[in-house]
Amino acid sequence: MSVQEYLDKHMLSRKIEDAVNAAVRAKTPDPVLFISNHMKKAVSSVITKVKARQILDSRGIPTVEVELFTNKGVFRASVPCGDSTGMYEAVELRDGDKGTYLGNAVTKAVKNINEKISEALVGMDPTVQLQIDQAMIDLDKTEKKSELGANAILAVSIAACRAGAAEKEVSFPNIFFHLYSRIIDFYSKCSNQSKNQVPLYKHIADLSGKTNAILPVPAFTVISGGKHSGNSLPVQDIMILPTGAGRFEEALQMGSETYHHLKAVITEKYGANGCNVGEDGGFVPDISSVREGLDIVREAIGRTGYNDKIKIGIGVAATEFCIGTKYDLEFKSPNKSGQNFKSGEDMIQMYKDLCIDYPIASIEDPFDKEDWEHSKRFCGLGLCQVVGDDLLMSNPKRIERAIHESACNSLLLKINQIGTVTEAVDVVKMAKEAHWGVVVSQRFGETNDSFIADLAVALGAGQIKGGAPCRGERVAKYNQLLRIEQELGDQAVYAGEDWRL
Repeated sequence: MSVQEYLDKHMLSRKIEDAVNAAVRAKTPDPVLFISNHMKKAVSSVITKVKARQILDSRGIPTVEVELFTNKGVFRASVPCGDSTGMYEAVELRDGDKGTYLGNAVTKAVKNINEKISEALVGMDPTVQLQIDQAMIDLDKTEKKSELGANAILAVSIAACRAGAAEKEVSFPNIFFHLYSRIIDFYSKCSNQSKNQVPLYKHIADLSGKTNAILPVPAFTVISGGKHSGNSLPVQDIMILPTGAGRFEEALQMGSETYHHLKAVITEKYGANGCNVGEDGGFVPDISSVREGLDIVREAIGRTGYNDKIKIGIGVAATEFCIGTKYDLEFKSPNKSGQNFKSGEDMIQMYKDLCIDYPIASIEDPFDKEDWEHSKRFCGLGLCQVVGDDLLMSNPKRIERAIHESACNSLLLKINQIGTVTEAVDVVKMAKEAHWGVVVSQRFGETNDSFIADLAVALGAGQIKGGAPCRGERVAKYNQLLRIEQELGDQAVYAGEDWRL
């Protein structure tokens, strides 16, 4: 076949002529690049292949990474993993062979992607997130995604979301064109993204029906306890929330400075060994009481001078030390007195006292995941934000019940507990309609994937729990939020004092 015959067969002459004419009209300084992009736009994007592999998370435990191919690019995603899986959350599929990665390998999930999910999705438009996620749910056929694995389904869902954003193009009124061009100019330099391509957070916002992007208040883990640390502190973590910052960039600075002042405080009081860190970067000094931890955090905040601008949060994870109807605050102590068992009423009084004595704005999982009555009674006091984590497990049925019973007033969203982008968007809508707060959260087993940063901005969550302002897999999320804020420029809005939105 001659060149002319080839051009005629595929009607390329007309397409090329259209592209050249468009380049002339645009007066582009780089006609080759312009014509190339113009030709790409002439072809609708479809998924051509989905390829998965096993990688390691931040704990050295296997997780799933996916590359989703379209005829316009390759889009990667990796999923976080929790330390444990609750009975009400989507199932993380692992091999179970103790001879390989102590039973934690994910080659079955990888195989399901490469052999089943890929075949089901090839040919689909990456912009139709709902249909893509539904196709995987239908293929799985189980309530908790136990057949294909929630880790397999979520990795593909996130990769597809990135591909969908890449396929979309901006269609803004002329009055916004200059601003948006400036935003995307920076974004494209960092990611080789077309200047007309929609950022990931904008694409997710479109999927959810949101119109205003909001930078969340970060809840930085500064002290780790619970079962994730070697000290005797019963609660899982103590966090700081820079609600008084004017921008996310300032909030990150406050978090970092406080973290390093805390390191100095701990060194002075407990020695250098107290500055060892837990899985998400929080310090693990040799402390045994919540008040002792709150005191040193307050001292660190005082050294920064940000006293009125930083609030404190406590991640209790009370399910870990609930025995029957009692709570054992000495469950980690090698020298148990046996005198520190508390009833639900005792726990409510303890939290009331802490809220009076410290600037506490948020308490997460103050009671056992089945202790609905005390959760409801404490939430009804209106002392602080009451976040449901183990209580809810990002499960729509649990969320619906908690809304009906007023058992908490904020959702901790862990996307791997629910398994798809679409379902994550839906549960956030449920929470927002109930006038709840929303905290988009990390997991203890993280990767360098920063998807939750874009998700938090897109859904107007108001809060993000990403771990300490240290460790690469944690700061990856915070650094992405910095980029987004810079991209938005004067249009950037930091949740700040309106963090519960």
